[in-house]
Amino acid sequence: GSLYDIENISIVHHVNNALRAHKMFQKDKDYIVKAGKVVIIDEFTGRMMEGRRYSDGLHQALEAKERVPIQPENQTLASITFQNYFRMYEKLSGMTGTAMTEANEFADIYGLEVVEIPTNKPIARMDEDDEVYRTAREKYEAMIAEIEDCAKRGQPVLVGTTSIEKSETLSELLKKKKVKHKVLNARYHEQEAHIVAQAGVPGAITIATNMAGRGTDIQLGGNLEMRLADETAGIEDEAALARKTEEVKADIEAKKRQALEAGGLYVIGTERHESRRIDNQLRGRSGRQGDPGRSKFYLSLEDDLMRIFGTDRMDGMLQKLGLQEGEAIVHPWINKALEKAQQKV
Repeated sequence: GSLYDIENISIVHHVNNALRAHKMFQKDKDYIVKAGKVVIIDEFTGRMMEGRRYSDGLHQALEAKERVPIQPENQTLASITFQNYFRMYEKLSGMTGTAMTEANEFADIYGLEVVEIPTNKPIARMDEDDEVYRTAREKYEAMIAEIEDCAKRGQPVLVGTTSIEKSETLSELLKKKKVKHKVLNARYHEQEAHIVAQAGVPGAITIATNMAGRGTDIQLGGNLEMRLADETAGIEDEAALARKTEEVKADIEAKKRQALEAGGLYVIGTERHESRRIDNQLRGRSGRQGDPGRSKFYLSLEDDLMRIFGTDRMDGMLQKLGLQEGEAIVHPWINKALEKAQQKV
């Protein structure tokens, strides 16, 4: 008989799941292995989704792939789409920093109008054009040269990557160059508050996944509350406590001035996400409350988003145009084309 005979249909299902687990799901991007369990990583927030499991035998296939104990299948009793669930409410409203890109969807699905509220202070951040390199190697070299320059000048840098694996690749490259830095991804989520608290200190280099892109407030000079909690713990004497508090405040003020003089927080994107919203959220970490700042995305033709759009022809064209090793193309038209590409994905 054939593999597709009715009595063999479950075998086909297992084979398909095994193929999906091996070819479509990547460790340290889509999931991590923690304490002998496969834990899903949310592609939008970069955080672990403890207790959530893929259905239909896919999670078991991933557990078999990673050779960890195979847990029983969860049973789904009912399911509903987010859109239908939200429409069950009589009153519906929301607030986010990145709704304008989805204004049409809010109007079509929920009949909601998106209103843009002006910022508290004018934005002084410089959003630079994307730099596109032929290969990922050239892109990383350019990025590391820029990071080294910022570290020397005392400008704090937040580097946004699209996965745990990519954040760790960049970390290895910086270690080789002996550049001091911190890594923030789902593996180190316990240290998140401390890493974010120090990310605005002059010359601090922080490499992060999408975790640092949403709602994270990176304060230039460092986080006062966090430092006071760390440095005044155990001080009983009130006079000593007041002295220490003033000392920390003065130090943070001095460091803030230093960071501002160096240009504020510099956000570097290592590639474009499929969702423009996530890129905008990352950019928004810099230039908060009228502070100066900078943002720039470094891309290559080998990036996931670029590969979707068949970059082989473009690569040949760039070679014909005489694009040198380590040289990038920078033009506002490229930004426009990428924006269109992100809408299609």
